[in-house]
Formats: sequence, C-alpha cells, structure tokens
Amino acid sequence: MTPPRQDLADLVVRRPAWGLGGALAGPVRRSAVLLLFGVLDDVPAARHAAPVPDDLDVLLTRRSPTLSHHPGQVSFPGGGIDPGDGGPEAAALREAVEETGLDPAGIDVLGTLPELPLAASGNLVTPVVAWWTRPSAVAAADPAETVDVFRVPVADLVAPANRVTSVLHRAGVVHRGPAFLVAGVQVWGFTAFVLDRLLDDLGWALPWDPAREVPVLV
Repeated sequence: MTPPRQDLADLVVRRPAWGLGGALAGPVRRSAVLLLFGVLDDVPAARHAAPVPDDLDVLLTRRSPTLSHHPGQVSFPGGGIDPGDGGPEAAALREAVEETGLDPAGIDVLGTLPELPLAASGNLVTPVVAWWTRPSAVAAADPAETVDVFRVPVADLVAPANRVTSVLHRAGVVHRGPAFLVAGVQVWGFTAFVLDRLLDDLGWALPWDPAREVPVLV
C-alpha cells in the first residue's frame, strides 16, 4: 500500500478534472478550502476499510446555522481569497487557522486541485490538499461562522455502510448526490462531492449502493 501522504501528493500532480456541472451566473467570488489529512489523534476508525489505514483522518467543520450560505452544513475549513493572501493555498490556510485555531507551522501544503464552481453561493472554489505533519489542538474559534470542528477517520468515509445518496427537494427540483453518514452527522453537497471524487481518484473507494437514498437534513 502506498503511504497516504504520497497518494495525496501524486493526486495534486495529476490534477484530475472533476466536472461539477453548470456555469456560475453573476459575480464570481474566488475561494479556497483546506483538505487536511493526517493522523490527528490515536483514536482508530469505527470501521476498518482495507484501502486506508485506520488512523488516517480528515479535518471537517460544521457551519453556523445562522450563515446566509450553506447554513449548518459540514464543510472543509476555508473561505474567500483576499487580495493580500497571494493565492488559494495561503487563503485556505489562513481561513483554517481563523476557523479552527490550528497551528499552521504543522501543516505541509501539498498543492491544489482545479477550481470547482459552487453555484449556490457563486463561488469558484480551489481545493488545497495538505498533510498534518504536527497536529495541534483545534476548536470552533468563531461561533458566528463555525459551531464544530472534528476529525473524521477516512476509513469511516470509505466504509460502504456509511455511504448513501442524498436527496434534496428545492423549488420543485430534486437534487441527488453522494453523501456520507459519519461522526453523527450527514456530509452532503459540495463537501461530499469532493470527498467522493477524491476517494475514487486515489483508489481508496469501495463499492457502495447509490440506490440507498436519504433526505438531506436541513
């Protein structure tokens, strides 16, 4: 098995094209999210999934229910790219520090993936892949933006029993997409799309049943 860090480093070199569909209408805001992997603690995954080690984790947050865009959703740390950031990598790291309080000195940024449109909020999002070389304490730093910060074992994301198709009824249209039921939360939408494609491209995914549908909890 190739070490996970090497798999992730190879992924940013390949820069796979992940079509999300649809063009952004109106003003476009460029933003970045941090896909931070590593051994965040010594608590193993609840489920064993052969493609990945039991102690491999990814950092996720839960957004405040009072936010105007994507309220209450589970997401990667991240936000808008400011003029002073110098690019998506610095923006993703800055936003992650502001949201979770992590120590940036312990983060090794591996690179970026191609931009993805997020039509619901008019964002063009750059996923920034990173490895946590020296984990530090994290917590929700600003309750107005983030209400929870937590590790998710990747093996629990990979486990077929935790994978479902989310169903959202909005304005007379039915939206379906990949989703995960882990850590007592439902991961759906943009974050689940990125995790789904990432697991597939890394060769970490296991067969699961997309016919198993659950309503989106909003």
